[in-house]
Amino acid sequence: MAAVKIYCLALCLMSTAVAANQLRVGFYAQTCPRAETLVRQALNDALRSDAGIGADLLRMHFHDCFVRGCDGSILLDSVNGNSVEKNAGINQSIEDEAFDVVDQAKVNVEAVCPGVVSCADILAFLARDSVAHYGGWFYAVPAGRRDGRISISSESTSNLPTENFRLGQLVQNFKNKGLSPSEMVTLSGAHTIGVAHCVAFTRRLYNSSSSTGVDPTLDPTYAAQLRRSCPTLTTDEEVPMDPPSQFGFDNSYYQGILRNRGLFTSDQSLLTAPFSAAQVNLFARNSASFQSSFAAAMVKMGNIGVLTGFNGEIRKKCRVVN
Repeated sequence: MAAVKIYCLALCLMSTAVAANQLRVGFYAQTCPRAETLVRQALNDALRSDAGIGADLLRMHFHDCFVRGCDGSILLDSVNGNSVEKNAGINQSIEDEAFDVVDQAKVNVEAVCPGVVSCADILAFLARDSVAHYGGWFYAVPAGRRDGRISISSESTSNLPTENFRLGQLVQNFKNKGLSPSEMVTLSGAHTIGVAHCVAFTRRLYNSSSSTGVDPTLDPTYAAQLRRSCPTLTTDEEVPMDPPSQFGFDNSYYQGILRNRGLFTSDQSLLTAPFSAAQVNLFARNSASFQSSFAAAMVKMGNIGVLTGFNGEIRKKCRVVN
């Protein structure tokens, strides 16, 4: 019963969050009632050959929303040599196959409802379905976003947080997008799934000012494991973001932070202030609290800078403007 109450609370928070931007749950109920099912079909097909693809799709939605708002601009390909968001270094670790999933989802809905469902909404649905696939809570996604026509690589670099951010930088970065410090800690929990490239964190293993060369905030046993997977500063291998739970969307990420096993500097920095440390402790012992908070934070994030009404367009193909 308690879980049901928490879920209901999340739904109430969602209703409040969506009102201002004209997004609504069931937006395609009349114009394309099978939209979400068709999108989920593309994800399920992809997961059969790549169990980790959902983590890339969740990350892609986050990276889309933090640059020009949730308008699908991360999906656009370069035209005439222009450098678009997906070309930015910070987006290079997103697998090409993740963009293929979006393309297939678009093909699915276009075959049934041509010119109706936006690529930005497809990406939001895919992110939610990915969370649910790995064991997170299934939450209602308000829709009605339209697609943007502009994508600039440098805007990804200047708007997205990096793995080396300290707590104050994270708080300011999320504040710039209308998200609270609490929502920043909550959304960081997405790191409970997926993988990271060694080069994103090897400075913590080989370039520290400590006598061992290892960041003293990193558990020594975990550091030794990481060094075996990443034997040099420039190794380009992949390791799980949250080894006990690579394919499980749960609160293991926060439990790892309490054991000094946050993979990135940005992860472990969540213990450096009382407010964030308290939230890490809460989520580490209360999975339902994390799940409900994450659902609400995702809906709020999905409202950042959205295009609605007659703004933007409904792309025929997600990689190119009409």
